[in-house]
Amino acid sequence: MTALAVGALKETAPGERRVALDPESVARLVAAGKSVFIESGAGTAASFTDAAFETSGATVGTRAQVIAAADVLAVVRYPDDAVASKLRSGQVLLGLVDPLNHLAETERLASAGITVVALELLPRTVSRAQAMDALSSQSSAAGYRAGIVAAEAFGRYLPMMITASGTARPAKVIVIGTGVAGLQAIATTKRLGAVVTGYDVRADSRGEVESLGAQFMTSSVSNGAGAGGYARALTAEEQATQENELAAALVGFDIIITTAKVPGRTPPVLVSARTLAALHPGSVCIDLGSSDRGGNVAGSVDGATVVTEGGVTVVGAGELASDLPTSSSQMYGRNVVSVLASLAPGDGIEIDPTDAVHLAIVVSHSGEITNAQVRAALDLDPLEAHPATTSKATTKGTNAA
Repeated sequence: MTALAVGALKETAPGERRVALDPESVARLVAAGKSVFIESGAGTAASFTDAAFETSGATVGTRAQVIAAADVLAVVRYPDDAVASKLRSGQVLLGLVDPLNHLAETERLASAGITVVALELLPRTVSRAQAMDALSSQSSAAGYRAGIVAAEAFGRYLPMMITASGTARPAKVIVIGTGVAGLQAIATTKRLGAVVTGYDVRADSRGEVESLGAQFMTSSVSNGAGAGGYARALTAEEQATQENELAAALVGFDIIITTAKVPGRTPPVLVSARTLAALHPGSVCIDLGSSDRGGNVAGSVDGATVVTEGGVTVVGAGELASDLPTSSSQMYGRNVVSVLASLAPGDGIEIDPTDAVHLAIVVSHSGEITNAQVRAALDLDPLEAHPATTSKATTKGTNAA
């Protein structure tokens, strides 16, 4: 039986420094009977050399060679059109491919017979899926990095400093949203000596925030968790109340870190233009929710730093995990290995339509959009539920030696 071939390319998104597989994950795949192909230079920005990949058992080649050889192409972010157009029927594209923001492209891939696996659609409440949770692993890196970027952008000390020249008060930091990214941002800024507050509309987040030594703040509109582990959407009235309460509180902080990034949706504005104008000069906003759809901070530009007329620094940081490319890639590679252990336990991809994880992350297969969220976004009729006796759809490896 021919081994399943897994490939990884140098990422095509501007400024992206991560790679979908690191040498350790390559070694794990090879030990599991897979063959691995890596584009030359794919890991350079993450400090992984071609030689390190070869030592781990990968075959290093050109982009065209990797695409031609791979049954499964692992990516960090959706590839550019030059790569997507070279994919062939029966091939699997696996990664944080953001199908809800690439609807037309995803539909084209499905029509071409390509199986698309979107890791951001993983059901985060399924305990056995934790090792596959790339969104959480990358959010953890982004939250940690947010604290470092905030300290760098802030023109004063973060901790209290008592010197012969006088005493500097500690910076006051608020982290809005206490999911994975928020908790890491809280932990990092706390370790750097700031006085930290965690804000969340989910009142049951208090324990996690206070366990890190931070203060907890919530809204009078405590809405609880919604689907997928995110806070549920607020009504217009609830949102207005929350915004007014939050705006009044934010003017007392030196650093604001926002983390409300929901896949496939426009991020909520948590720091309005009016609030931004009320912040004192020298304040810093790190917007982890920033994207081409907007951000949590009014006027933030993803991947750019903007200084307002009032002297407030706004950092658009929607892909901040890329600033920590070595660690982020190592964690991501483990996620990919875990996903493939579920989807390809043998020599081929085996999609089980009765498996909750497979049902969520497999967006297209055998020429059809299969994910319910993506079908709804494309105005397609729902698919009929598969009975428990449905046999598994299988794609065997065909290209590796």
